[in-house]
Amino acid sequence: MDEVTGVAPLGGGLVQDHVALAEIELCGELIIAASAAQGPLSLESIDKVLKVAEVRTESAVGSRPRRP
Repeated sequence: MDEVTGVAPLGGGLVQDHVALAEIELCGELIIAASAAQGPLSLESIDKVLKVAEVRTESAVGSRPRRP
């Protein structure tokens, strides 16, 4: 495995790209939601599937007020 990139060389080995894996998981959730929906997903539905409100809440709780 390359020490700099953390990616295994071609031909085998394990690739650990946590961001890519998270994106793939979110895409899968959207596909499942879209296939179960009667029509196009609304922006609110997409936010719910992607748990956008939860992320915003967690960010707000963990954030500190900015100093001028």
